[in-house]
Amino acid sequence: MTSLTQHPWFFSGIGGSGMLPLALILKGLGAQVAGSDRSRDQGRTPEKFAWLESLGFSLFPQDGSGVTSDRQVIVASAAVEDTVPEMVRARELGCPRMSRAELLSRLFNAAPCGIAIAGTSGKSTVTGMTGWILEQAGRAPTIMNGAVMKNFVAPDAPFASARVGSGEVFVSEVDESDGSIALYNPEVAVLLNVSLDHKSMEELRELFGDFLRRAKAAAVNLDDPEVRALVPGDRGHCRTFAIEAQDADIAVVPGSIIESPTGIAAQVRESGNGAVHRLELRVPGRHNLANALAAMAAASMAGVSLGECISALSSFAGLARRFDIVGTSASGITVIDDFGHNPEKCAATLAALKAHPGRVIAFFQPHGYGPLRQMGHELAEVFARMLGPDDVTILCDPVYFGGTVDRSEGSERIVRLIAEAGGKAEYVPSREDCGKRIAAIARPGDRVVVMGARDDTLSAFARSILDEVSS
Repeated sequence: MTSLTQHPWFFSGIGGSGMLPLALILKGLGAQVAGSDRSRDQGRTPEKFAWLESLGFSLFPQDGSGVTSDRQVIVASAAVEDTVPEMVRARELGCPRMSRAELLSRLFNAAPCGIAIAGTSGKSTVTGMTGWILEQAGRAPTIMNGAVMKNFVAPDAPFASARVGSGEVFVSEVDESDGSIALYNPEVAVLLNVSLDHKSMEELRELFGDFLRRAKAAAVNLDDPEVRALVPGDRGHCRTFAIEAQDADIAVVPGSIIESPTGIAAQVRESGNGAVHRLELRVPGRHNLANALAAMAAASMAGVSLGECISALSSFAGLARRFDIVGTSASGITVIDDFGHNPEKCAATLAALKAHPGRVIAFFQPHGYGPLRQMGHELAEVFARMLGPDDVTILCDPVYFGGTVDRSEGSERIVRLIAEAGGKAEYVPSREDCGKRIAAIARPGDRVVVMGARDDTLSAFARSILDEVSS
């Protein structure tokens, strides 16, 4: 790690969910780190940037003024175009440039025991659960997450998406969407699921298959047919887990699942010794039960007993913006803040909501025009299929913070597709007007879920809806 602290770093887009934890980890190792962010220049989430400055980060406008030396290594988020002034300045000075994934993989691969969490959905939650288990077991892990982990939030760490530990274990979610998963050499590879997101199924099978083969050990979900097909025939270095598949090493006892609006419990059986444990979670939904099994399999391969895993998970508080219950009004309207943005994540959240009575008002802000074009049809199908005749989906325009993306086709197409598939949806271009519309139609017993990614202000929007329906 020493070579990473011998020169200064500059993060362009330092406030992003993938960039912030990396900057925190580098700073924790003793590196000099500066950065900029378009959100800071636009006055969004000022509390986050004030916190970073309080930790000793030097922050600059995104005008090139922070790039001053050819010794600086520039790390740029995917949202930063080459035409941004500091990228131009970095080229003029000849600064070395590193992608977020290249930096993370260097940090990860240098650790004695790297646990890499992969899959189309659930990565952040499983990373948080695995990290919390290892922390409770006294392993002092370093954790790299794309979301704020509530268990690690403290007055001096309000945006705890990373944890710099003193132990040998490095737990990180790894991304397949840009192919960078190929850069990681894990001690333990965890594969949760394989479904359409940013790449074709053929590309995903190759990427995830290679990922499992590179690892010394693997934890894999036997309930997912695509994952099962990638498991080596002998399963020699695998620890399998499943809710349904009873041939898994860690499996749920049939008929033992008990769901509540805010949690889920089940009996879990170990195949080796036949021991049965009672698992109780403070986060709801069958997808979180599957996430917990994955974290248990991963941590057990790092030497933590299943009993210790169960104990730690009982106090796992969840992640910010992962089925995050903002509050309930006096009239009984509950507002939930959620990161759902691709078909599988949205389906998991809606399934958790529909497991209990009450109308659902699903607000969805697409996380970009490109993703909307790529997965819009599948998203529309999910909202139409998962929600009932009394429920409603409301979409505003996709998030847009600048740049050259094609904006000719947006949310109105998705509303049309939802209607064609038999669902009920409304297109309200302005997010502010969506909030007014939700407040106007919400009634006692409704659950309002705010869904979307790449926009930190969605949490404030969810709180504003709760304030509106509470007044």
